[in-house]
Amino acid sequence: MLARQQEPIVAIATAPGRGAVGIVRVSGRGLQPLIAAICGRVLSPRVATYLPFKADDGSTLDQGLAIYFPGPHSFTGEDVLELQAHGGPVVLQLLLARCLQAAQDALPGLRVAQPGEFTERAFLNDKIDLAQAEAIADLIDASTEAAARSATRSMAGDFSREIHVLRDGLIHLRMLVEATLDFPEEEIDFLAKADAAGQLSKLEQQLAGVMRNAQQGALLREGIKVVIAGQPNAGKSSLLNALAGAELAIVTPIAGTTRDKVTQTIQIEGVPVHIIDTAGLRDSTDEVEKIGIERAWQEIAQADAVLFLHDLTRAHESAYVAADADIAHTLASQLKDRVNVLDVYNKLDVAPNKQCTEIPLASDAKNAAAPIYLSAKSGTGLDALRAELLRLAGWQSGTEGVYMARERHVQALRRVQGHLSIAAQHLAARDQHLDLLAEELRLSQEALNEITGEFTSDDLLGVIFSKFCIGK
Repeated sequence: MLARQQEPIVAIATAPGRGAVGIVRVSGRGLQPLIAAICGRVLSPRVATYLPFKADDGSTLDQGLAIYFPGPHSFTGEDVLELQAHGGPVVLQLLLARCLQAAQDALPGLRVAQPGEFTERAFLNDKIDLAQAEAIADLIDASTEAAARSATRSMAGDFSREIHVLRDGLIHLRMLVEATLDFPEEEIDFLAKADAAGQLSKLEQQLAGVMRNAQQGALLREGIKVVIAGQPNAGKSSLLNALAGAELAIVTPIAGTTRDKVTQTIQIEGVPVHIIDTAGLRDSTDEVEKIGIERAWQEIAQADAVLFLHDLTRAHESAYVAADADIAHTLASQLKDRVNVLDVYNKLDVAPNKQCTEIPLASDAKNAAAPIYLSAKSGTGLDALRAELLRLAGWQSGTEGVYMARERHVQALRRVQGHLSIAAQHLAARDQHLDLLAEELRLSQEALNEITGEFTSDDLLGVIFSKFCIGK
């Protein structure tokens, strides 16, 4: 361990602000002198003890619960002390300052923890693996119930166990290949005898299942970014309000009311959907509106899906249809196949019989699903739109047992998939390519190990744990 990781640490472990209870957490080795200084007595392991927290002069700072967890049977694997006091920010700061003051004699080297440092120590002391550590942060940040449940499954090790099953299969297959390489003079064909081709095929099937769950988990964590675009007065702000179920954006008959983006996160079947209402797309001489339009195109370029909103009441106006055609052309040329574009025809409540075949479809070239017809005002067609957004995102409704995953996990699994695919080709021609087969299997295992942290770089660890809150 580095010297920094051997130093005792302390932090307020609850969120900033007022609350009924706040926690100050200490982790390190040999906490008994600090416990004696603050609590005035010896604490029984893993027993909540109600007592006064002592100031330097013996007076009482507060009264609360103290719990002592001797290492290695603690969250961090070190000795851990939790002081549960009243949750006022001043009280907690006084208690934190008292810990640092008492440590000058009782626990030299005690310092305030950096973000994520408690969880980092749990990882470094083999209490949890890297995927479980990330799941702790994901549980804290979960924006939907489904995301929280998935993060809990990952934190409990469901995702890690599936990775370990894949890794163990890879290790066994590597052993067979290495035995064949090391003993070429033997008459035994280790690969044929152990059905290496069948084992590799089984690994690929298992990997496909893990990837499906990981992609669903990444979707629960990240959500999808959906931008509503179209000409002024097509009903973009009304659609945002309808999807959000609240009057978030100002709606008026005046063209150009929306000058800047309005963002709201909703959930559809537990999947976070970040909806962005943008300024109407048109030629404008108004400097403020031009800035809003420029920002609208920037958001469109970064979206996962674009709802191209058409106004059914203006389907007969040649100028309107021509302007929609220009927008459709720009969308197709700028986005190409990087972003899903869904044509949405609004104001069905006031134009139920309007023919809109004249209005161009931005999604024609991409062979996307049929356009959606709806009324943002009455709500007709909103359920169909929600279902289509989930389909475009790749969400599988009713998926059970999904665990939380991150984009880096998905990327690592894709690398494994690529290496296994090449390995299968080498296995088919094993007399010539056994060494290349062994290398592809080794690279596959390394990619899996990156997920759980059994092989990773210090830089990656720094990035991951710096995203945690202080005290965790």
